[in-house]
This record gives sequence, C-alpha cells and structure tokens, in this order.
Amino acid sequence: MENILSVAIGAAIGVIGVAFGSWFTARRQDRMWLREQKLKAGVAFNTAVTQLIDYLRENQPSDDGAGANELAGRMQEARSALYLLCVDDTTDLAEALTRRVWSSRPSEGRDDRRAEHKETLALLRRFTLQLRQEIART
Repeated sequence: MENILSVAIGAAIGVIGVAFGSWFTARRQDRMWLREQKLKAGVAFNTAVTQLIDYLRENQPSDDGAGANELAGRMQEARSALYLLCVDDTTDLAEALTRRVWSSRPSEGRDDRRAEHKETLALLRRFTLQLRQEIART
C-alpha cells in the first residue's frame, strides 16, 4: 500500500511540475511576442516620424500630397499598433509627437522654427526613451 501511495504522490508532483513548466513557458513566449511587437511598432513609428519631420522641414504638407500622405499613413499605422500594445504614458507621448509633427513648418533658416524643430526632436527622444523603458519592463 505504501508503494502505491509513494508512486501516486510522485506522479502528482510530476504532473504539477509539468503543468507549471508549461504555464511558465507559455507566459514567457507571450511576453517575448509582446516585446517583439512593441519593438516593431516603435521602430516603424520612429522611422515614419523622422522621415516626416525631415520632409516637413523643407515642404508644406500641401506642396506634394503624395510624399507627405504616404509618410503620414505609415506613421498612423504604426501609431495604431502602439495604441493596441503600449501603456497610456507611451501612447500619450506618441499622440503629442504626432500633433507636434503636424504643426511643423518649413524652417527656411528662421531661428524660431529651428527651435521648434529642436523641441520636436527632444519629444521624439522622450518618446523613444519611454518606449525603451516599457519594452524593458515587458
């Protein structure tokens, strides 16, 4: 009788171990997937924002709708992914950065517009830092 009880306890411990191991592995894979998706969305957003900033430094959005519209579309698509994946602090910065980029005007060598451009780049750096921290916590 003692042998059967020992085997049953050993088997129960083994089953619990397998269940816990499976749960832990699935959770780790989910976190890795989420981290990868946040990274992809962040890279796409940063790339589109940077390209749009550079474009708008030289042109008004109405100058050539095709270029600005394509970049804006890519930015919006990446921002939508960020909204689905990231916490409010990150999405708030993405929203502020989007508004800031759309208010950009060609610099034309003017000091005030150069200052606006520097502020936009500073906001981009804040967003990137916030996203890095969020990805590290994931």
